Amino acid sequence: MLTFLNRHVAQPYFARRAKSRHLHYLRLLEQRQYDPPAAVAARQLAALKVQLTHAYATVPYYRRTWDAVGVNPADVKTLADLTAFPVLTKADIRAHESELLSTPYRCAKLRLKRTSGSTGVPLTIRVDEPAMQWKHACTIRSDQWSGYRLGQRVAKVWGNPEYLHHGWRGRLRNRLLDRAVYLDTIHLTDAKVAAFAAEVRRHRPGLIFGHAHSLYLVACHLKKTGVLDIRPNGIISTAMVLHDYQRKLIAEVFGTPVTNRYGCEEVSLIASECEAHAGLHVNADNVFVEARTGTPGPLVVTDLVNRAMPLIRYQIGDVAVGAGRACTCGRGLPLLDRIEGREADYVVTPAGTLVSGISLTENFALLIDGTAQVQIVQETIHDLRIRLVAGDGFGPASHTQIEKLVRDTFGPTVRFAVELVDAIPQEPSGKYRFCISKPARDHLQALSA
Repeated sequence: MLTFLNRHVAQPYFARRAKSRHLHYLRLLEQRQYDPPAAVAARQLAALKVQLTHAYATVPYYRRTWDAVGVNPADVKTLADLTAFPVLTKADIRAHESELLSTPYRCAKLRLKRTSGSTGVPLTIRVDEPAMQWKHACTIRSDQWSGYRLGQRVAKVWGNPEYLHHGWRGRLRNRLLDRAVYLDTIHLTDAKVAAFAAEVRRHRPGLIFGHAHSLYLVACHLKKTGVLDIRPNGIISTAMVLHDYQRKLIAEVFGTPVTNRYGCEEVSLIASECEAHAGLHVNADNVFVEARTGTPGPLVVTDLVNRAMPLIRYQIGDVAVGAGRACTCGRGLPLLDRIEGREADYVVTPAGTLVSGISLTENFALLIDGTAQVQIVQETIHDLRIRLVAGDGFGPASHTQIEKLVRDTFGPTVRFAVELVDAIPQEPSGKYRFCISKPARDHLQALSA
């Protein structure tokens, strides 16, 4: 009954109150997801032309760089024509942030999305409200492919719960609308996992959502303690590579197939598995994705809806493999075989608690002034090496911030050394690891033994 009321009463009420059209968009997206690939491609081409024309007319960075290489939106007759345009990198965004903002939106109220992502490079992206509503609808549509239905409770294995930053209003909204329970992955202990499991057993959420490593850790704990009666409608793994051994154990413990999802803060959802679990459907209503078919290669994405700060041919830094085939589910959305480009270790503290590398991107890297990129290497339980690319504003205050963050996050007995480097490259596999920790890997192996 509560789920029915949430879906049909609370959700529409809060949407109207916020003047959000995301539920209207959701109905539209659900209707057209089974359109044939040719119809999907035609919509993408039309949306791409509009976005390119808008960017050339109103975004100084694109006009300057496109004129310099002799390309123009009028040149684009097919989706393949976009490859003639230069790529946009994280370094470009950081260096030309103000130039990338569309002139009509400079005085508008925009959503700020600040992230260091799995690459450790802090970025600030501005998104207009209509685009946010559309992206929200796209995400709900893919969430429901897992078996979850809008209105059901959600359990999130995630660091730094956002609703806590909005005071009593955030808590009220979470209680009445989002109905989410959290396991904060910043400091994971057996006691916290046990408390989370007890809360999940009480509330019986329709969806369990979290980082791949964190979901795996929870599954290991539940298996060892014999808690095998948690049966959500869906499980969604995101934010890092989902390994086969992790997928297998999570599915075994929860009795539900794991839905692998891929996205980034800059453009939101990029691709998600459906109920067939045979590749990831590109969120073609929101982004256009370039990926090599059959072989790993750099993934390039173009945001089709954010007019405030269009990201066009954005090279995320991840590696993907295009499928070049249709999915058996019948959806006409393009398919990726797999994502190969994200990996982040946990770090284990001297007290024996685990800190998620993905969670550290929000609770560590973004809080150091003048940080262009950062990587944490844990060499022993008591020794950290912080590899850091310094940007504008890095100085004595930054070192003070690092010292406080290490003490607050890892404890007073942990030693650290800051290693200033020119760049932190990806590994030969194409992966970037924000955290590297042999002690944590050994700790996790002992947990799952």
